[in-house]
Amino acid sequence: MFYAHSTSRTDKQDWQTLENHLSTVGRMAGKRAQWFGAETLASIAGTLHDLGKYTQAFQKRLEGEVPRVDHATWGAVIANQRYPQLGKLLAYAIAGHHAGLANGENGDARRSLRDRLGADNLSTLPPLVDDWQREIALPDGVGLPTCFKPDNQRGAFQLALLTRMVFSCLVDADFIDTDNFYRRIEGKQPRREGDGPSLVELRDRLNAHLTTLPTTGGINPLRADILAHTREGAAHAPGRFSLTVPTGGGKTLASLAFSLDHAIAHGLRRVIYVIPFTSIIEQNAAVFRAAFGDLGETAVLEHHSALVDTPASDPNAEPQSYEKRHLAMENWDRPIIVTTAVQFFESLFADRPSRCRKLHNIASSVVILDEAQTMPLHLLRPCVAALDELALNYRTSIVLCTATQPALLQEQGFKGGLCNVRELAPDPPVLYEKLRRVRVRHLGTLEDAALEDQLRQRQQVLCIVNNRRHARSLYQAIADELGALHLTTLMFAQHRSQVLAEVRRRLKAGEPCRLVSTSLIEAGVDVDFPTVLRAEAGLDSIAQAAGRCNREGRMARDDAEVLVFATANSDWKPPHELELFAEAFRTVQRQHQGDLLDLDAIGAYFRELYFRLDQGLDKNDLMGLLKGKRLDSLPFEDLANQFRVIESAMRPIIVSFDLATGGENTFVEKVLRELAFAPSEARKLQPFLVQVPPHVYRQLEQAGAIAPVAPERYGEQFVKLTNRRLYDAQYGLHWEQPQFRAEDMVC
Repeated sequence: MFYAHSTSRTDKQDWQTLENHLSTVGRMAGKRAQWFGAETLASIAGTLHDLGKYTQAFQKRLEGEVPRVDHATWGAVIANQRYPQLGKLLAYAIAGHHAGLANGENGDARRSLRDRLGADNLSTLPPLVDDWQREIALPDGVGLPTCFKPDNQRGAFQLALLTRMVFSCLVDADFIDTDNFYRRIEGKQPRREGDGPSLVELRDRLNAHLTTLPTTGGINPLRADILAHTREGAAHAPGRFSLTVPTGGGKTLASLAFSLDHAIAHGLRRVIYVIPFTSIIEQNAAVFRAAFGDLGETAVLEHHSALVDTPASDPNAEPQSYEKRHLAMENWDRPIIVTTAVQFFESLFADRPSRCRKLHNIASSVVILDEAQTMPLHLLRPCVAALDELALNYRTSIVLCTATQPALLQEQGFKGGLCNVRELAPDPPVLYEKLRRVRVRHLGTLEDAALEDQLRQRQQVLCIVNNRRHARSLYQAIADELGALHLTTLMFAQHRSQVLAEVRRRLKAGEPCRLVSTSLIEAGVDVDFPTVLRAEAGLDSIAQAAGRCNREGRMARDDAEVLVFATANSDWKPPHELELFAEAFRTVQRQHQGDLLDLDAIGAYFRELYFRLDQGLDKNDLMGLLKGKRLDSLPFEDLANQFRVIESAMRPIIVSFDLATGGENTFVEKVLRELAFAPSEARKLQPFLVQVPPHVYRQLEQAGAIAPVAPERYGEQFVKLTNRRLYDAQYGLHWEQPQFRAEDMVC
């Protein structure tokens, strides 16, 4: 008898047989891949993934007699031998189902697939026992997924994504079957899959919610028209869509209603809402939960990018058996997913099991890219290629949703751009004119004192600047004024929500409200100021800033101003990339003397920006890295290392202080205590995270101001702030003084 997983019982009566594990994982993996026609491929991968456990050495390991044994390579070898055409594709997934996908050749941290399958390596493996051929059955052949459409221009790109998709089906099935085995041993029910209400139930709740919204007065009739017209597009076949609606036109609910209608009409499975910044993910998720009423909590999953799932010690170590259960990363099997652009796009190019296991659940879904113009510019070409491939071969509908539609179409001159994109909004140019609620003018260059005066002169005003240092300095300068408030990403999300609640209260009550913020407020934050000041930036940012001015259309258009300014103080000079955006804006400003926010100006801005960037739209040449590659030389590890939405990887810090009392936040502390029993509870920590650059993280670590939670289990996956003096109700996390006094430490 051969076994896959063991328990403490020496008589092996409750051990999981290898035949059972392989057949179950094969069946589960195949079921996951049926949504994109790769059921046979994934089933073979699942059936062969632990073939190396048919060795005496591994069976002795289960009995505790020998150290770790490579049990992944044999399955890759057999797949490669049995299936000459696509065996290498299967081999990548099987060989990497623990440590991750390796390069086809020239490996870095991991041995390449060529080395794993080479004679020298095979000679070191324990012999495979022939019993496997009696216990498991394999199909005679396998081909590309049904309805797969090859593209000669990006063939290697297509094969790389298909490999990751099959890999995703395999690792998710393996993790779940392993977890279910141990759950049975513990007397628990198997983990429920596909939990959550149906899309039809959610649409019914959404329809009921929409009937409660006003349809008369102000711009409400226009919002109702936009909603109705957008929903009419749901009958179109799955593919590529755009929803171009000016800020305030109700894009969020209109896109959600379209997605549910569209998914139900065409048998799609879920809606994935991709948001540019973590700062607004809670806001959008709250809107959806409110729309779904009593089904909201079970329907909507928020998935940030901050809490990355890696083993506690060596990030390249192979998690064995029981350890798989503690890989808490979500697999996106809820009906509504709200996630970040970082999480979404980095997963599509990832190589690690925990990051890839969700990918198969993108297939046959509706993906809404909120504020589509914020896709990472330095990775724009590979991002667009990935979106196009999802629409082409994975029956995924892509919706580019924004007020400032980027020029990403082939017909607009974007190399490798999208084609056959259907617009869902009713006549965007006319819509823009109807929803135009502000006028934009340039104030020229302002000294710090002049900018401060602009804020002091107005009772209610929003000022958006380009860096956190400028925001803090400006706030400090006007802090003595009534209603002075500050918003920054150095505040954890729940703290930002509290600040925004106070902003909305003051605006509604007509009280003084002078808010200084970084650009985080521009992406869908629902506030309505009579005046907005915006430091020079890209035209898309200025348009987004304008969406926070006269949002409800209560003022005359000429009375609501968006005032653009340059800063005289060189200390506040924006980063190089933002300066490039500002230069493109100034070029368009010279060429368009009329309305700077009309659709022609916005289109001209993006074309100017993309022309200036050119090769910078694929800064690390990922598409070039794949050019000319064969199936046996796909560079998975290199792609994952090079694809970083945020180039300097940020580190999350948990803030467990209660701002009102100054004591511990009992909710956060409870979640931290329960992590060992329910790793998925980690998602509850997301509203209490602050992200910092690596050098700041090291500085805080060296000063003893942060400490890992249960490092013996999680390493540095969960790290919390222990020095309360470094978190302020006005500024959030601050670290200006590198020497922290020992008496300030709170353990």
